[in-house]
Amino acid sequence: MGLELTDGSASARKNDPQRTQEDILVVATEEFSTHGLAGARVDAIAERTRTSKRMIYYYFGSKDGLYLAVLERSYRKIRTLEADLELTNLPPEAALRTLISTTFNYDEANPDFVRLVSIENIHHAAHMLRSDAIRDLNVSVIETIAGILKRGIRDKVFRRNADPVDVHMMISAFCFFRVSNRYTFGTIFRRDLSKPEIMERHRNMIADAMLSYLKTPE
Repeated sequence: MGLELTDGSASARKNDPQRTQEDILVVATEEFSTHGLAGARVDAIAERTRTSKRMIYYYFGSKDGLYLAVLERSYRKIRTLEADLELTNLPPEAALRTLISTTFNYDEANPDFVRLVSIENIHHAAHMLRSDAIRDLNVSVIETIAGILKRGIRDKVFRRNADPVDVHMMISAFCFFRVSNRYTFGTIFRRDLSKPEIMERHRNMIADAMLSYLKTPE
């Protein structure tokens, strides 16, 4: 369920625009991820946050502006989480396993993020193209991976000069697919991807596959 505000909550944030905007973004994330850009209703977001449509437009400009703010917030959350891992303090192999595990767990715990990215792909990333913030936010994960790969080559742990964007794509692809295709894949193959033992096997499998690739000479 999304955020439901009590009268006390509404009163407490009356003079706190930052909190008001955050409340709106939390509820809007659920609304857009559930109903898509076209189906989401700003009136529903206003009602659930005890605000007004006028206030939402004051803060975010338009429905499209609110949707873009939701996308930016979603990417900021995962990139902030990655930055907090302090991977430069870990050996290359441990750093990569930690990054993969974090990505895997984040996607599993945040299906709304996966749905939002899927929705934006339906729109050919039209809204992302307007966002310098999203481009800037995602530079960090590539720099992090590049640093891990460089240290791995230096320490002779890795033997392949891999492209960090390729590595990021491979990690993202597996973790993302498990969530985005959970129901169709599960129905076709009669397999519950949410079972702990399957999740643990898949988490290890993507790390083993990625490390095996990096340790194999070109």
